[in-house]
Amino acid sequence: MSRILAIDYGKKRTGIAVSDTLQLIANGLTTVPTHQLMTFVLDYVAREPVERILVGLPKQMNNEASENMKRIEPFVQSLKKKLPQMPVEYVDERFTSVLAHRTMLEAGLKKKDRQNKALVDEISATIILQTYLEQKRNF
Repeated sequence: MSRILAIDYGKKRTGIAVSDTLQLIANGLTTVPTHQLMTFVLDYVAREPVERILVGLPKQMNNEASENMKRIEPFVQSLKKKLPQMPVEYVDERFTSVLAHRTMLEAGLKKKDRQNKALVDEISATIILQTYLEQKRNF
């Protein structure tokens, strides 16, 4: 089997998570500056077998797309052009930042570590991916 790559796209930096090859467990991979994201994804896909890419869909509580969608959509369209054979899916990312902070608290991370926004983004991508994997197993 191949891996699934998840992206928590941000204005400045983007969290990335990846599944194991059996697609059972989500692991935080890294955080990259958003302007380097396309290069990172293309390099990763060239090195590792990736089945699909998930991109966090930023929705507001009223179900409307958030302001960040205007940055995400052009990236996704470009990604689809550069990797036409790769399925790219949106996954609802509401509450992932809140869950990431809660996870950090429960893990006993110090306040300074919890304020590391790059770590929050990576954990958010991991939550997006783990949620997807769990939903996939339940169907």
